[in-house]
This record gives sequence, structure tokens and C-alpha cells, in this order.
Amino acid sequence: MTVTSAFRTAPDRPPTSLGRRAAASAAAVAAGALLLAACGGGGGDTGGRKDTGSAAPLATALPQSIRDKGYLDVGSDIAYPPVEFKDAKGRAVGLDPDLAAALGRQLGVEFRFRIGTFDTLLTGLRAKRYDIAMSAFTDNKNRQNGIDPATGKKVGEGVDFVDYFSAGVAMYVRKDAPSPVKGWGDLCGRKAVLQRGSVSEDLARKLSARCVAAGKAPIALEPFDNDQQAQTRLRSGGGDVGISDYPVAEYAARTSGGGRDFRRVGGQVQAAPYGIAVAKGNTQLRDALKSAVDAVMASGEYTRILKKWGVTGGAIHRAEINGGS
Repeated sequence: MTVTSAFRTAPDRPPTSLGRRAAASAAAVAAGALLLAACGGGGGDTGGRKDTGSAAPLATALPQSIRDKGYLDVGSDIAYPPVEFKDAKGRAVGLDPDLAAALGRQLGVEFRFRIGTFDTLLTGLRAKRYDIAMSAFTDNKNRQNGIDPATGKKVGEGVDFVDYFSAGVAMYVRKDAPSPVKGWGDLCGRKAVLQRGSVSEDLARKLSARCVAAGKAPIALEPFDNDQQAQTRLRSGGGDVGISDYPVAEYAARTSGGGRDFRRVGGQVQAAPYGIAVAKGNTQLRDALKSAVDAVMASGEYTRILKKWGVTGGAIHRAEINGGS
């Protein structure tokens, strides 16, 4: 993996199912910045086309157009630690960049991450601004079929997913003050901060509707472009609870303010798969990615990457296409 420019676990159990999320900064989106080149087959940043050579065992599985280009453009939101984020030196790091580098070595191409707000990444994929989107996407039927979960209406062609991880939704609260939220049943009438366009937002809206149906106050939702903005709002006392993917909530509780800012409450909602999104009809690329994920799992590198980021509880044993429900 070569960084070319800066930017971007285990179960408990409560009420429903689902899993993840939404976005990066507007300024970064406007810039359309190139983030990261995850190199396949070793070597550094070539600054252009890469010789895929014979060292990469799965190079011939890719479409010829990708092999000729030498890299994949990857739409991603780089503001979601530990899945993808920027380190103190401004380098893109995390589970997804490390896994992308490993996939690149199998396929003989670079994975070049490009910033996009999470709720526009699938649109960008359909518009061919990206070859794939890799950004802690929960694989579910709505996304597979291009359905807006808020309205139930079709908003565009869906996507295929190559599943590589599993995660649910979790909650966290400020650690320095008593919280009225102890579990998922305590959300009615409370203010929740979360990421716009995420599965966390979808879930919170459904739970809010249940509150109203039970004659209780709805959940006050405050969505943000990215999860780090939501954390800042909660840290300052601007909300009662944060809702995010389990790995992200756990990482925030463990690391924010040296572990002094947040604590997790309640259990993890039933886990669902994360998937790499590929445009419908691009079956050769989809199947090549599945083969590469399976190869990285078989080699043991997948387990090493998950251990590095403390997310081994989300491990799956083989890649699956459209495994989400």
C-alpha cells in the first residue's frame, strides 16, 4: 500500500438487525482528492499505470480494461475509524485500506481510494466515477435493489456486493456524565447523533416510529456528514447518545480522549455483512474481487489485518455475493 495523499466486534444483542453508515467532509468532496494507492504485487507508488505482471495470481480474472488501466478507482468515505480514517500523518489507514492492499497483491492492480460523502458513493458508482465503492457498506436488499429505505421507492439501479466482514449497530454515550440511555428501549424522547444516509439512521427512524406508535415521544435525530462530526457533537453535550456501527462505536469508546470520552451502552444489533459494492452487470470484476477476498482469507492475511485493528469478532470465513438480507 502506498499513500499518495492525506485524508481518510463482537456480538452482544438487542432488538432488530442492520448495520452502517455515511460520509466525509464537503471540502474534501469538492476537491475530489486522490487518497491512497493500495499496491498489488509489491513496490511503491508508480504515479500511473502499473505492470500487473505474472506475480499476481488472480490478475487474469480481472476485466481487460482494468488490467490495461492498472488500478481500480475506489469511492470511499475516509472518516470512519477503525474501518477507514487518516492517521496523525494524514495517511489513509484502517481495515479497508489494509484489505484493499492485500486484494491488490492478489489481483496485480492498485486500489486508489477517492473521497466521497457516504450517501453519494453508490450514485457515483452507478455514474462510473468509481470502479468500486469500499466504505463499510452494509450489504442489504435495499441497496442491492436500489430502494430508498425511507420511502420504499426505487431510486436507481442497485449494486452487487462482495461481502468481507460482519458488523451490527451499537450505541455510545458520554463517559463523564450519567446517561438516561442504558439500552435500546431508552431512546424514546432522546436526542441521537449519527451519520446521514447510514443504516444507523435507518434503524433509528424505525425505532422512533415505534416510539410514536406506543404513545411516546419520538427520537430526535441529528444526522451529520460523517461519524466524527457526530462524536464531536456528543462530546460537547449536544446529544444524549451516538449510534453507529459496532466496530466504530467500540473504537470511539476505546480511543477517543484516551478512552475518557465515551462508553458503550446496550448491546449490538444483530450483525449484517459489509460488502465491496460493484455496479450491476459488472460480473467479471465482482467475481474477481470475490476470488481475491477468498484468497486473502485462505492465506491468513485477513486474520492478521483484523487482529491489527481489533475487529476479529467481525470475521467471516468466506466471501459471499449479496449475502445481506
